[in-house]
Amino acid sequence: MTDYEHLTDLKEVMTDLIPKHVEEVREFRKQHGSKVIGEVQVDMLYGGMRGIKGLVCETSHLDPELGIEFRGYTIPQCQELLPKAAGGEEPLPEGLFWLLCTGHIPTKEQVAFISKEWANRAHLPSHVVTMLNNFPNTLHPMSQFSAAITALNSESKFAKAYSDRDVHKSTYWEYAYEDAMDLIAKLPTIASTIYRNLYREGSPIGAIDTDKDWSHNFTSMLGYDNEMFTELIRLYLTIHSDHEGGNVSAHTCHLVGSALSDPYLSFAAGLNGLAGPLHGLANQEVLLWLEHLQEQIGDEVSDERLREVIWNTLKSGSVVPGYGHAVLRQTDPRYMVQREFAYKHMPEDKLFKLVAQLYKIVPDILIEQGKAKNPWPNVDAHSGVLLTHYGMHEMNYYTVLFGVSRALGCMSSFIWSRAMGLPIERPKSLTTLGLKQLVGAS
Repeated sequence: MTDYEHLTDLKEVMTDLIPKHVEEVREFRKQHGSKVIGEVQVDMLYGGMRGIKGLVCETSHLDPELGIEFRGYTIPQCQELLPKAAGGEEPLPEGLFWLLCTGHIPTKEQVAFISKEWANRAHLPSHVVTMLNNFPNTLHPMSQFSAAITALNSESKFAKAYSDRDVHKSTYWEYAYEDAMDLIAKLPTIASTIYRNLYREGSPIGAIDTDKDWSHNFTSMLGYDNEMFTELIRLYLTIHSDHEGGNVSAHTCHLVGSALSDPYLSFAAGLNGLAGPLHGLANQEVLLWLEHLQEQIGDEVSDERLREVIWNTLKSGSVVPGYGHAVLRQTDPRYMVQREFAYKHMPEDKLFKLVAQLYKIVPDILIEQGKAKNPWPNVDAHSGVLLTHYGMHEMNYYTVLFGVSRALGCMSSFIWSRAMGLPIERPKSLTTLGLKQLVGAS
């Protein structure tokens, strides 16, 4: 394996990595392209395509037992190995992006290069600033976020190169890389402007500090000066970044990008999927449920009383929000690192105590009930409690934070999709009549 520690320019490293991987895939397909890797059942077509192996995602893999693996590294390994801010304990998202793009754990110098690049690319064109400042305060923050990113398409180097017809498809990734770096750099600026306009009377976000990391600049622009909140955001942006290629936001971004739409249009499409209540709004629903539960039972409650309330919830036909996952069959590691953060920095928080108590009680109840394939909590069962502890009570905004993070996974995958020359995605659909005929049903 080539030693890249002496190189700090991410694009230079990828320029060396990409041809090798493209050749590896070419040889693999040449030898094994006709191999069968699974079967498709009728129920899968009606069940959201769950379990169908139909995508290539190089950046991450979701193991049912271990949880998400970023280029083969688990979340605990990333926490240990990825560089951290001076005096900090949580991994810098810049390091995770380097890992997703290269498969290599970066050095501090390589992470510093990303931080500097993003700080230098963070400014917004005037028409996007005007657009953000003219949005009515009744427009949902995710709608504003998606619309502003779509409008950034005016700056796309990928779209311009394709339109000029003077670029070979083998170099598409280079223009995708430039757009991806620009886009990620600008997301905190956009997101902070939305936050200030909606919740801080339009106060200015201030200037980017090119000597600070991405998360530090983000929290500063939001108006928070709590060091632990910045640490939380570093952790949050790292663990929400990527979750394989089949989830709604990642798959949508990939699908739209496969039509050679530029990174801005593709990611904006993914954000519109993330805005859905079954995807990015889940942590908001969990927090609302927790607050309602706390009002119902009070701050201190016995395990027996809480167990009774949970059983009554399930018997009424409702679910316990934040528990269960389509793929995972263990407690989500993203939940666990947030739990560890809370125990370290906010152990007396009343909502956290309730979350911890639920973790002790709910899985056994769900196992006893026998309906849930996975009775363990997922990432959404915890994140809202952490954010509200540090004063971010604006739940409608939480999905914007998720979107800022998810760009790291979507954009690293986008670059690799163009590097590998992946074609436009066009799966075959069938009618119910066609399926009946296919399986010989009467």
